[in-house]
Amino acid sequence: MEDASAAVVVDPRGTVTGWSEEARRLTGHPAEEAVGRAVRQLLAPDAPAPAGTPLPSGPVVLRHRDGHPVPVLLTVRPLQGAGGAPAGHVITAEPPEAAGTSLTARAFQQASVAMSVFDTDQRFLTLNDAALRLMGGSDRNPVGRPYLDTVDSGADTLGIALYLRRVAEEGRPLNYETVTRAPSEDRSHAWNIEMWPVREPTGEVAGTAVAAFDSTEQHRARRRLALLNAAAADIGTTLDVVRTAEEFVAVLTPAFADFAAVDLLDWVLGTDEPPTALPGSDVVLRRVAHRSADHKSPGPAVHLGRTDVHPVYSPLARALREGRAVLARAGEADFDRWIAERVPHGPAGIHSLLAVPLRARGTTLGVAIAMRSLHPDGYAADDAVLAEELASRVAVCVDNARRFARERSTALTLQHSLLPRGLPGQAAVEVAHRYLPSVSAAGIGGDWFDVIPLAGSRVALVVGDVVGHGIPSAATMGRLCMAVRTLADVDLPPDELLTHLDDLVTHLASGDLDEVAELGATCLYAVYDPVSARLTVAAAGHPAPAVVLPDGTCRLVPVNAGPPLGVGGLPFEATEVELPEGSLVALYTDGLIEDRDRDIDRATDELRRALTVPADSLDALCDSVLKHVLPEEPSDDVALLLARTRALGADRVATRNVRSTPEEVAAARQWAIDMLTAWGLDEIAFVTELVVSELVTNAIRYGVPPVQLRLIRDRSLICEVADASSTSPHLRRAHAFDEGGRGLLLVAQMTQRWGSRQTDAGKTIWAEQTLPDPVRSPYDDLPPSG
Repeated sequence: MEDASAAVVVDPRGTVTGWSEEARRLTGHPAEEAVGRAVRQLLAPDAPAPAGTPLPSGPVVLRHRDGHPVPVLLTVRPLQGAGGAPAGHVITAEPPEAAGTSLTARAFQQASVAMSVFDTDQRFLTLNDAALRLMGGSDRNPVGRPYLDTVDSGADTLGIALYLRRVAEEGRPLNYETVTRAPSEDRSHAWNIEMWPVREPTGEVAGTAVAAFDSTEQHRARRRLALLNAAAADIGTTLDVVRTAEEFVAVLTPAFADFAAVDLLDWVLGTDEPPTALPGSDVVLRRVAHRSADHKSPGPAVHLGRTDVHPVYSPLARALREGRAVLARAGEADFDRWIAERVPHGPAGIHSLLAVPLRARGTTLGVAIAMRSLHPDGYAADDAVLAEELASRVAVCVDNARRFARERSTALTLQHSLLPRGLPGQAAVEVAHRYLPSVSAAGIGGDWFDVIPLAGSRVALVVGDVVGHGIPSAATMGRLCMAVRTLADVDLPPDELLTHLDDLVTHLASGDLDEVAELGATCLYAVYDPVSARLTVAAAGHPAPAVVLPDGTCRLVPVNAGPPLGVGGLPFEATEVELPEGSLVALYTDGLIEDRDRDIDRATDELRRALTVPADSLDALCDSVLKHVLPEEPSDDVALLLARTRALGADRVATRNVRSTPEEVAAARQWAIDMLTAWGLDEIAFVTELVVSELVTNAIRYGVPPVQLRLIRDRSLICEVADASSTSPHLRRAHAFDEGGRGLLLVAQMTQRWGSRQTDAGKTIWAEQTLPDPVRSPYDDLPPSG
């Protein structure tokens, strides 16, 4: 024991049995006065007197013989007698200033970490300068006082007292983080609290030590990182501008703001190009999303979808004009004026605001707003940096959604301009159609359909699907659609038409590998002949059409589907089926039955069942099929074409076999005149007689037997002459002294249109004449197709 220390020996009952000379000097009591007295009587009147030990270790206040208090630092050590039985305690005491002169004591007192020591009843035994400053820097020494008596009551202080008791009772260390805000501070502070038990040599818990580390920067860094992670995970899940804005305000509240909103410039929500410059005065913004932390937060001053004019001095206008985050606080003249104009009944407790411009790829899209009213901390410079980083991410997502919407609108406009708007009139089939663009992020696909009238009252039904999505697919779809119409005008059989179309796609793909590296398409081409009531179908990688017979049975046409267009080198095969009048033919693209979450066989069965459901019209049946077969949000474009077949009876078609002799020309003319008389078409007999004469003459002179003449009375009068030769005639201008070469020229001049087509048995030359007005086809009263 050092010379400056006083020593006292007490028995197990706390009675003084030994008293050193240093104890006399420290307290003024001689040994004869001290020995035999209870050691507790030496404490100052207001000093705590704990039970269990004579005096507590640590700082206490003694009573001097003359009455003045003497602060000392005590060290209490137990004494053991024979057999290890308790024999009392040895107590050493030294003045606080003497203890503070040691290097260890100075290190404790001057440490930057706030440290305190409590007894088992949560009374202060000692604390360093940092802990004293943390408690407010009070001049009143808390040593010897209970913790709760030295601090203001609150959830944090009650929690610390609870933890102190738990560590003392359980004897186990504890670590936790708390956030506090002193009245004199502008912002809250985070503290990492370490508590551990202090034990006697015997292992008994004699007190609790506490160390508080300022973890404010780490706490704020974790919050910033959590916000950035939430933004990366939750923002931009769709390519929808409004939904992206809603996701942003959901991330901001309540973690960063009590109220958040996104206001965009009007052009962002449309398909217009961005303006060349922002307005230099008042700014008009449209509210697309807002959110409050709870019902106590300020409500919106602007309703969703509405516009608001922000004056040039407002934080929003400044953020747009300056291109950076603008921080505004209550008490600033412009902020108070702007809030007062927007919230006439009071500022709603808003004390801090951040307005951050949404900029992406050098273009300003709008402003994000974050306000605080319930949160005690105002926004600071580091919050503005975080808000700008979040806003930059959101702006890219909003711009991506805007660009997607614009491209989708452009592709949809292009596709609609290429698809048939009004289907041409024809008597072979009654048709209805539907086209549904995809709502997925992939964009508009390249699905198309068409109905093409052919010679001889026949009609071609086409559906196709181009690989990919967006404007390139729509443009390719337009090329193929026009190519099919051109090839159909040549009147090629379905399998030959697909062969030529395959060559075209292969040529397009080889033209520029960078732009059309994966160019490909599927197509189904069908020709229906109302005279023979036969349907001829060929497919290139396309689903087979479905047919519903008049008796209600539904089946798929057994098509030998060839490879998709663009593969090349493989043949296409045509399938021919006979259909009773009134049969329903359904052509569709794969988006109707194929989806990554659906079984194609089950979807095909659903389609077949939906096609047999009774409906008032083909249009109603189209809607019914889409409703029962498609999922709520189809992932691909869908084209559906329904055609109900009609047939031309024997009373509307007349056929005559022609012998290959010159005398047959006059007989064929007379036969045609007799048929027109029977049909009541004498008015056009002269032209028909000339057409029959020229076509039959050419077939006899240049063709190969057998020769057949056929008249079809439909929306027009069709005259057909077929022979076994594959050589097609060519229209040419005859010179003045030529004896021939004027027949086809006369036919072309006197008829509505004419042409030739190849058949399996040779060729057919045909010409159409307009029917006279008094005579109407029975199909003229049918509703238009489409």
